[in-house]
Amino acid sequence: MNQEKLVILGSGESGVGAAILAKKQGFDVFLSDCNEINKDLQFLFENESISWEGGGHSIEKMKGTRLVVKSPGISLGSQIIQTLIKSGSTIISEIEFASQFTSATLIGITGTNGKTTTTLLTYEILKKAGLNVGIAGNIGKSFALQVAQADFDYYVLEISSFQLDSIQDFAPHITLITNITPDHLDRYNYSLNKYKEAKLRITENQTSNDFFLFNADDPILKEVIQNHQVVAKKIPFGFDNIAEGTTHKNDQIIIKKQNKKTMIESAQFSLSGRHNLLNAMAAATIANLLDISKESIRESLAHFKGAPHRMEKVLTIQRVSYINDSKATNVNATFFALDSIDTPLIWIVGGVDKGNDYEALLPMIRLKSKAIICIGIDNEKLKETFEGTTDIFMETLSMNEAVKIAHKIAASKDTVLLSPACASYDLFDNYEDRGNQFKNAVRNL
Repeated sequence: MNQEKLVILGSGESGVGAAILAKKQGFDVFLSDCNEINKDLQFLFENESISWEGGGHSIEKMKGTRLVVKSPGISLGSQIIQTLIKSGSTIISEIEFASQFTSATLIGITGTNGKTTTTLLTYEILKKAGLNVGIAGNIGKSFALQVAQADFDYYVLEISSFQLDSIQDFAPHITLITNITPDHLDRYNYSLNKYKEAKLRITENQTSNDFFLFNADDPILKEVIQNHQVVAKKIPFGFDNIAEGTTHKNDQIIIKKQNKKTMIESAQFSLSGRHNLLNAMAAATIANLLDISKESIRESLAHFKGAPHRMEKVLTIQRVSYINDSKATNVNATFFALDSIDTPLIWIVGGVDKGNDYEALLPMIRLKSKAIICIGIDNEKLKETFEGTTDIFMETLSMNEAVKIAHKIAASKDTVLLSPACASYDLFDNYEDRGNQFKNAVRNL
C-alpha cells in the first residue's frame, strides 16, 4: 500500500502521540527533533516502526511533505517552519491532527489563566456523572495518543494559543475562553492583538449548533468578542448582571437558559477566591449543557481538589503557610494569587520575563508584602518595579536558598508564596519542576 508521508517535529508528549496515531492510520511517519532522543523513545519508535532522527533536522528529507505536525513549542516564525511552508507543506498542530480521527464530542477550553482548573473541574464533573470522558491537550496524555488507544465519547481539552496557531478545521462542540490578559507576548511580536486573535481561533470553525462560553467580566475578552463574528451560540458567565447565561449570587451558581433557571449551591466549593468561582461557573455551565443534574454538579464542586502547582498548600510550619503557585507564569495569575492572601506575605517571584507589566501588582505588594525574594537569572525589571516597596528585597539562583531565606524572615501567621509571574526555563525544566523543587525545599526545612 502506498502510504502518505507525515512529518512530525518534536518528540514531546504531543509529537509522540501524533506519531503513534499517524502510524495507526497508515501514514509513513518521520519524526525529527533538534534535541537528542532518549533511549526509551528510541525503543518505542523502533518497536512501532516509526522513522526518526535526533540532534538536528534533515530539512531536505521533509521538503514538500503535504502535512507537518509541529510541537506547540516551535514558533510558526521559526526558520524550519518557514522553509517547509515555502516548500508547500501545511503545518498543523497535534490537536488538529487528532481531531480528524475521532467522532467524540469535543470541549475546548482556553484562556490566559484558569484553563487548567476549569478543564480539570469540567472533567471531574463529567466523569462523576458517568460520562465516558477523556482529558487531554495541555494536560495528561496527549489527545492524539488517547484517540489512538482509547475510545472516549467526550474529550475535555485544555488548549493553548500555541496549539490554536496551527489549526485548520478543529471545531469543538463547546468552547470556552476563561479570560485574556497579556501573556506569551514574546511569541506574538509583543502584540496583544495577535495574542487575542490566537485565542479567538478556538471558535472560528464552530457552527450555529455549537456553544461558545466566555467570561463576561473580562474587559479585553468582551472587547475582542464585539469585534469578531462568532457563529456559535454565545453564553456569558460572570458576576455582572447577565440576562441569559451564568452568574453567582448568595452562594448559588445561577444558570439562565431559555427562561429556565438552574440554581446550584456553591457554599461547599472546595476552592477559594473569586477567580475560582468563575472557573466553577464555567464548568457548571458546560455540565448543564450536557444535561448533568445540578445535584451531581454540586457534589463534584464540593470534592474537587484543585490543580497541582496552582495555589497548592504545601505545609504549615511554625504557623507559617507555604503555598506553591508555580503555575502562575504571568502577571494576571499572580494578581489572583496575591489577592487571595490576607496575611503578611513573603513573595518568591521571578524567572523568564515574557513582556510582563508588573505595575498592576504594586498596590497589593505595598499593602501585603514584607519581603520579596527574586529567583531568576535576570531580575532587572522586577528590581526596577519592586525594589524599595518592601523592607527586604533579595535575589538568589537557588530554590533551596529562596525557601531558607523565606523561613528565616517569616513570623507566625505569615504566608510564603511562590507565585513567579514568569516562565521557568532559565533555572528549571518547566513550572512543574520549579513547583516540585519548592515543595521539596519546604519539606526539608
